[in-house]
Amino acid sequence: MIKATRLSKGDTAAIVSLSSGLGGEAAFLYRYEIGKKRLETDYGLKVVTMPNALKGIEYLDKHPKARADDLMDAFKDNTIKAIICMIGGDDTIRLLDYIDFEVIRSNPKIFMGYSDTTVNHFMMHKAGLISFYGPCILADFAENVTMFDYTKHYIQNVLFEPTNELPITPSPVWTSDFLEWANEENAIIARKVTEDNKGYELLQGSGISQGRLLGGCIDVFPMIFGTKIYPTLEEWEDTILFIETSEECLEPKHVKRLLRGLAAQGIISRINGIIFGKPVSEKYYYEYKEVLLQVISKENGRNDLPILYNLNFGHTAPICILPYGVKVEINCNAKSFRLLESAVL
Repeated sequence: MIKATRLSKGDTAAIVSLSSGLGGEAAFLYRYEIGKKRLETDYGLKVVTMPNALKGIEYLDKHPKARADDLMDAFKDNTIKAIICMIGGDDTIRLLDYIDFEVIRSNPKIFMGYSDTTVNHFMMHKAGLISFYGPCILADFAENVTMFDYTKHYIQNVLFEPTNELPITPSPVWTSDFLEWANEENAIIARKVTEDNKGYELLQGSGISQGRLLGGCIDVFPMIFGTKIYPTLEEWEDTILFIETSEECLEPKHVKRLLRGLAAQGIISRINGIIFGKPVSEKYYYEYKEVLLQVISKENGRNDLPILYNLNFGHTAPICILPYGVKVEINCNAKSFRLLESAVL
């Protein structure tokens, strides 16, 4: 997998809207401005916003090629070192016909986002580029009052530092508290956080397991099944599968069906471990655990497969950053997780 150059102060980052055009709507522009300013002031980056990123929901819905053009142009621009997504959505798959994988492969740079951006990450994986399942502009960089220290720690240590053997530790707090974004006055009200006394939970497995990260938001997987960006069985071999559910709080029966689908494809028999993200609002927290054990262990006989649960990535804040294709380790005895190599040069 190709690694991009790490970020430094003075580098240029581009903002793209590859899914929803929410950031371009008048009621949400203030959050875009907050996120952009924090990239500039907290991280010393120059920020450019790609031409179509602020054209709003209706325009971007009608013009998926315009979204893809922004992405391709950002990759072609040698002055841009990182590409950060505005927000997720539900139709990034519509960009697939307009993606030039050779452009991505020949112009490696940091690409980051989560949720529906899972589709874009599989595009990057197809091109052979390490990408980053992590913070987006409207949610994490525009966090009410200030960004979470936990999130900032991983931005610094994954994107700006060539950090080898980086532990991904449990966040001491979490929140799914939602204050209406359309009300700008909420920006100065900190969201309520809850102490997390659970930490990481080991559902099964023993010893140490290593592999390369591959996964994303499991809600999105059905849109990429069978497409040219879906990894081959050989590419799933010896990976650590990371999965989470979105703010739609997928019902356990649907997670069960998706896991059964992965098993039927031969993926569960090839992977070296699973890490599962904290569910939004901890809804279905216990039900998801039961589903994982039923499908992985009881139905497919993989009671040897390490499953580490309740990690801080994706839709529940704060979040770490998970780099696709980077070698990682699950230590079942210590109930710990770490990156074994730097994700950037």
